[in-house]
Amino acid sequence: MTSSDTIIYEQPLNERMRSLLRIEYLLDRIHARIDVPDQWSNRATLESILETQALLSRSDMKTEFIKELERHASTLAALYQNPGVDPARLNAIQTQVQDLLQSLRGRENGLAQPLKNSELLNTVCQRISIPAGTCDFDLPTYHFWLQTPAAQRLADLHDWAAAFNEIDQVVKLCLKLTRESAEPSQESAREGFFQRNLDHTTPCQLIRVQLPTGAPWFPEISAGRHRLSIRMLSQDSANERPTQISENVDFGLHCCTL
Repeated sequence: MTSSDTIIYEQPLNERMRSLLRIEYLLDRIHARIDVPDQWSNRATLESILETQALLSRSDMKTEFIKELERHASTLAALYQNPGVDPARLNAIQTQVQDLLQSLRGRENGLAQPLKNSELLNTVCQRISIPAGTCDFDLPTYHFWLQTPAAQRLADLHDWAAAFNEIDQVVKLCLKLTRESAEPSQESAREGFFQRNLDHTTPCQLIRVQLPTGAPWFPEISAGRHRLSIRMLSQDSANERPTQISENVDFGLHCCTL
């Protein structure tokens, strides 16, 4: 994640958080080019839709989303005892969580089921894992679709992407609550290395390391239930192996536990 003056590097600490970040990444890819009318952008968007469909087609994904929302609902409920919490804002967030939970629990089909009715998507999906498998001569039906008017292609892409609208809300809400749960601290990696013990009684969900934009190094984050380690690495060329620096580096650290 990047803003104008900082770069944030994230490291998930469990499989559910990895899935949420992967889906966020795929949905961001879809939204980034879904309104660009050229054929190569349409190809990229359609392939991102298929990758998202494949990830959401896992049999356990619906259960994992429900468990994550239930976890947040339980944590939020405990906050009502905190006199420093804004009850109106807490009620609004809790209502959003409960609405999404009710909707997911009421789903009879899989999360990506609507897309399985598209003949074009099914055809492309069968070839997409093969190098150059979506070449024009291999998929004339795909080639034909790419020649249709740009307005029609964009309408189709928006229609397919709409199948992920609810999941987009779930992912954004869960990651927002998790990211905002951290108390940021300023730390220093001495000679490019930092280590800290983690409180195993309050499991950390996500580690975030904040560095200035343009910094000549990046973090390699390693974390388990009990310990966090960060090495600051530099890479002079994309063709060279990164190496740990010998300088002291100040950075922002967010240990997200919610």
